[in-house]
Order: sequence, then C-alpha cells, then structure tokens
Amino acid sequence: MTSSFHFHTYPARLSDAERDRVLGVLREGAAQGKLSHDTFMRRMELALNARRSDELAVLTADLESEGGLSRALFGAVGRVSAFTVRLRRAWQTERLPKLLFPLPGPYPLRIGRDPANGLRLSHETVSRVHAELSHRSGTWILRDLGSTNGTCVNGRRVTGAVMVQDGDQVSFGQMSFRLAAR
Repeated sequence: MTSSFHFHTYPARLSDAERDRVLGVLREGAAQGKLSHDTFMRRMELALNARRSDELAVLTADLESEGGLSRALFGAVGRVSAFTVRLRRAWQTERLPKLLFPLPGPYPLRIGRDPANGLRLSHETVSRVHAELSHRSGTWILRDLGSTNGTCVNGRRVTGAVMVQDGDQVSFGQMSFRLAAR
C-alpha cells in the first residue's frame, strides 16, 4: 500500500524588517526625485499589501542600483547640509534683538499689533492679537492665538502652545527675537 502525502509549502511570511527596508528605499527614491508622487504613492500601497519577497523586490529594482559608496556619500552630504543649517540658525540667533522674559505674573503677556497688548509689534506681518507668553509652574509657555502669519520657535511653526526657554529664537510673522532671561 502506497500513499502519497503532499506537503504544501508556502512562501515565508514577509518580515516587518523586509517591508520597512523597502518602504525606506521608496521614501529615499522619492526624496531624491527618482519617483513621481503618484508612483511613490502606488508603490507604497503595493509594498504594504505585498505577501511575498519577490513582490517587494520588483518595487525597488530600479532604485537600488547605487552601491554602498554612493549611499554613504549621499548620507554624508545630507549630514553636512543639516549642520550648515544649524550653524546658520545659531549665527542668526545670536545677532537677533533680545526679547526679555517679563516678570512672572497672573496674566499672560499678549503680543501683537493692537495697542492694548503688553508687547506691541508694529509690523504688517504681525496680527492684532498674535500670541501670548505665560509663566506656569516655573515654565514659560508661548501660545499662538490664531495669527495669520504664524508664530515660530527655533524655526518651527507653533500650533497651539509650546514651552520656550532662554536662548530660543521666536518669530511673530517676520519679526524675530532671541528670548533672554533678565
């Protein structure tokens, strides 16, 4: 009596590491301009739905032609570029006019073009009631009050409230300052 057993072997399930590597290659390809936005979005969708390694390999075959030396060079250039941005920001911050923290009190310091504000900034990019600076539990909080041209801290736009400290660069519209303790 002979019996035959058939064992079905299925491809191994994709690991998260494989999928993450491919998603990273796709993001890098889009950042370098090798993929259009539509192609990038379609390939990301296919990568997230892929079930086999060969399905993933097809998605990045045209992007992985660069060797390790090229990737290292692009990485080094990116790091140098980021350093120069940080250096420029530090240089500019030191040259900005100081904005002294007020004495802590029960009411926030309102900042804007309106004469009723505690700090009046007469510039067309500053909203009438632009932002407020308050002191709570030993921490300074800067809050944008729905300004048109935005409030930024260290180059990043504030949405809502953010903690600030001595030395931070703050901008209200196009007016920039360096926060300073008394």
